[in-house]
Amino acid sequence: MTDAKDERRPAGELEAAVMAALWAAGAPLTAGRVQTEIGSRLARTTVTTILTRLHEKGVVGRERQGRGYAYLPVQDAPGLTARRMHTELDRDTDRETVLARFVAQLGPDDEQLLRQLLEGEEQ
Repeated sequence: MTDAKDERRPAGELEAAVMAALWAAGAPLTAGRVQTEIGSRLARTTVTTILTRLHEKGVVGRERQGRGYAYLPVQDAPGLTARRMHTELDRDTDRETVLARFVAQLGPDDEQLLRQLLEGEEQ
């Protein structure tokens, strides 16, 4: 007998799958359509819960479609990653140390790219 805890997915895996489906679609999708697109055996209610949580986080927008909603991403993948980075940075009161450690851990190529971006140079 398998323990239910062992069957749990890693945190964020379902949200990532839902976001990938929304980005790939390029148009608003209902929960049922997202369920079909991710090819999962998840219940539609589970997909609806994920979409509702993403909406509450401000990651997806929604528009009324029939009795339910159709959802669409409010940012592309790089924009969402940048938002997550800001969220993590905002959680710490010592921004200078966090940023210094982040920069110290960058590889040479990323460090050069960051320097170019900060100086406003073209890539």
